Amino acid sequence: MVKYILAHDLGTSGNKATLFSEDGSLIRSEVFSYNTHYFNDTWVEQDADDWWDAVCKTSSSLIQSAGVAPEDIGAVSFSGQMMGCLCVDRNGKPLRPSIIWADQRAQKQVLQIEEHISQQDFYHIVGHRNTASYGIQKLMWIRDNQPNIYEQTYKVLNAKDYITYKLTGQFYTEPSDANSMACFDLNTFQWSEELICYAGIDPDKLPEIKPSTYVAGKVTKEAALATGLAEGTPVVLGAGDGVAANVGCGSIAPGKTYCCMGTSAWITTTAESPIYDEQMRTVTWAHAVPGLYAPNGTMQYAGGSYNWVKNTICHMESIRAKENKTSPYEYMNEEIAKSQIGSNGVIFLPYLLGERAPRWNADAKGAWLGLKPETTRGDILRSVLEGVTMNLSVCLDVLRTQLEIDEITVVGGGAKGEVWRQIMADIYNAKIQVPSLLEEGSSMGAAVIGGVGAGIFKDFTAIDRFINIDFVQEPSPEAAEAYDNIKKAFNMYYFALEDTFKKLAKCV
Repeated sequence: MVKYILAHDLGTSGNKATLFSEDGSLIRSEVFSYNTHYFNDTWVEQDADDWWDAVCKTSSSLIQSAGVAPEDIGAVSFSGQMMGCLCVDRNGKPLRPSIIWADQRAQKQVLQIEEHISQQDFYHIVGHRNTASYGIQKLMWIRDNQPNIYEQTYKVLNAKDYITYKLTGQFYTEPSDANSMACFDLNTFQWSEELICYAGIDPDKLPEIKPSTYVAGKVTKEAALATGLAEGTPVVLGAGDGVAANVGCGSIAPGKTYCCMGTSAWITTTAESPIYDEQMRTVTWAHAVPGLYAPNGTMQYAGGSYNWVKNTICHMESIRAKENKTSPYEYMNEEIAKSQIGSNGVIFLPYLLGERAPRWNADAKGAWLGLKPETTRGDILRSVLEGVTMNLSVCLDVLRTQLEIDEITVVGGGAKGEVWRQIMADIYNAKIQVPSLLEEGSSMGAAVIGGVGAGIFKDFTAIDRFINIDFVQEPSPEAAEAYDNIKKAFNMYYFALEDTFKKLAKCV
């Protein structure tokens, strides 16, 4: 009998439930949105009950609409937003809304940790910088500002780990989400006693770490009634969304690399050991495949920059697209095709929202440089795609210091256009592979992790039955050589403006 795997991808805007068959076919998916609360400039929270409501509704709706018997679902597994902080009591009841990944309130707590350990030493334990984005700093903020809640906290959880509890009654996390707490030792795959001590946090409030493939328990009778799942269905821990996507994009062995080109973007590989960069430009995550690592560089505003250009200066393309019932990007790409490699000397710095990797500069701003009277519309548009890709290529160069990378799987909206795929192939100097399912990397990864954990699949190579490659873009040696020189100018422009960005931040 065909078995199915139910994958839940708990994102920032909502939960996507996707049903896969054991042969790798996507049967059906359902999405349920929930609210994100933004306030006090840098505070961002979500209600954990909204996550559970979304899981219940999507599970029930998906099972009914797909027409499958709940008993034929062999496993439930997860991909989920990372770097959160949800405090729950002994009964698993949330004590306050979850402080999610985007929240930046814990700046004082970052400084408290810095009193004990340098950024470099912190980075070599966790694989990440000490910033307010991570879970331990957020828990410290709760300790310092809401002591009653801190005292009542039995465990602190991320989104998918809370849903695991709701389904099974068990409190666990796994290495990728433990890593997102920023008190996880990449060398031992355990909580770091040193960092927990520096943070002044009670270690008993952290959940037990199990492998991503661990069966946390089975769906309880109460959870079965709420979700439509069969009582006794195995529940597998899964992984944080970025790491689940490693599996879903086939990045399950050293050197296997993928790039997600969405509103934000990242480039991630798989390695047998962490990649520590002297300048700390990239980070390293614990992989879902036991014993492996997922070195990564994430930028703030990739496809978002192209979308900004569309909304700002491409009104005519949008009008034509509406009239012809097509995408404005088709007309934008036609203009880009008229421009040449290097955009006729125009370089775009894609830092409209500051930057994470590789700059780690919240004050950085977007800029066009090299404009001339002969600059064309196509040059300006092409420079945006080149600027985004060159920024990611800086991260790729760091990864290549330890790994040979000549093939990259690209997913996300940026993979749809041939013109951008060729720019990526040439700037990365790598073969670009584009799978048929561009938005399902995290879900497919969760499904494979669940299948391995539940014994449906022998190992992670089962991802091969999920991935079908639709396009392959080969790099041009001549173009790759030309881009090597253009990348030097790209970096020179950024560093020339770095002090200016700092000064402007104080003036505006």
